[in-house]
Amino acid sequence: MTLPLGLLTVAEIMRKPAPLLLLSIAFLLFSGLPVKAAFFDFITGGSDTPAAESPTSRDETAAKQLFADAQALENAGDLTGALKGYRNISKNYSQTTDAAKAQMRVGKILEQQGQLNNAFKAYSDYVTKYARGSEFDAAVQAQYNIATVYLGGEKKRILGIAIAPQYERAREMFEEIVKKAPYHSLAPQAQFNVGQALEKQGKPTEAIMAYQEILSRYPSDAIADDAQYQIGYVQYILTQDGSYDNSTRQKAKESFEDFVNRNPTNEKTSQAKQNLKALSGNDVKGTMDIAKFYDKTKNYRAAVIYYNDVIKQAPGSAESDAAKARVEELRSLVGDDKLRTGPERAESGATASARRKTKARVDIASRPDFNGPPIIMPEPVSDAPGRPRLRTGGVPGSPYPAVEPPLPSTDPLQGTVPGDAPSAEPLIPPTLPPPEADMEEKEAPTQPAN
Repeated sequence: MTLPLGLLTVAEIMRKPAPLLLLSIAFLLFSGLPVKAAFFDFITGGSDTPAAESPTSRDETAAKQLFADAQALENAGDLTGALKGYRNISKNYSQTTDAAKAQMRVGKILEQQGQLNNAFKAYSDYVTKYARGSEFDAAVQAQYNIATVYLGGEKKRILGIAIAPQYERAREMFEEIVKKAPYHSLAPQAQFNVGQALEKQGKPTEAIMAYQEILSRYPSDAIADDAQYQIGYVQYILTQDGSYDNSTRQKAKESFEDFVNRNPTNEKTSQAKQNLKALSGNDVKGTMDIAKFYDKTKNYRAAVIYYNDVIKQAPGSAESDAAKARVEELRSLVGDDKLRTGPERAESGATASARRKTKARVDIASRPDFNGPPIIMPEPVSDAPGRPRLRTGGVPGSPYPAVEPPLPSTDPLQGTVPGDAPSAEPLIPPTLPPPEADMEEKEAPTQPAN
């Protein structure tokens, strides 16, 4: 913006040395010229309300006219022309007040034409660009409705055509709602539907994680109770195919128990209790099968352990009565000593005392505020007699001497006759006789003695 000031403009003043610049600013501040307000607008970037002839005002006027034209086309049934007009406003006049309304009309027309995926993107653009717009809630609601159609499939028809379920796309849509509008009232339900979509895709582990996200992010929302039940239900389904271990069954029981404790009057409470009974019955059956297996293999001690578990899990049931009867039979068959569990040999007083002292010292040393000397662990005390040690070092009767004696350097057979001094010559290895002489010696007849 250029302001007349004598023969200088503001732009030229800004390029002059500092004294001239300060003089010019002082003149503007203390003069009564109307350019003072204009100068402050130049420095601050303009006022909140644009001037009558500003470019923003011209854009507002043009956008308003374009919106009226597009609306007229829409009312006349020309949706294609109206859609083009609304998109022109949203793209080229995005800062005007009519841009938000135009973006919303783009989503409405696309939804009306059955282009649900494109309509969802149009509403998503509104949520991203106009978070404070007057139709923000309506845009999020429209997104939620479209995602629900993708999740439900055949429940809704668009232009007479049935929409097949698209669980992956539904999951993406609901996740986008939660991401872009995490504090909206529909966000908890959208997160729940993420779990539903994953569950229908056959992804139980991911579905459980989606439901758990509700418990962590929206614990006070009413949908949190349904998420708690659904966690137990998915885990319960996993226990039916037999491919998961007993920990999954235990987790399902804990989830249903938490749901029942938190919602004693909920409509799903009775079903949760029935699921708990079914899980308990499965536990008893599995434990009984294990007991019978050990019983069959004659590992009676292990069998009695599992029979007792059956008695504790289902007191008064048919399985419990059968387990009690079999335990009595085994007692009479092999005796109580063979069935008693626990250590094979009782711990002596000295061993127990040493163990308690060692545990106490380790507990003290493991404290975070411990600042004493390092703990030296004592040698374990054992009541069992030790193995006999090999005797060495000159003890009579020892199997081997402590040090191996040196090998002889002379013939040990020389010098054995009294008066015959030992020879100092080295040992000479023996030599074999010639083969022919050996054969002649063998073939010579034996002469009779005279």
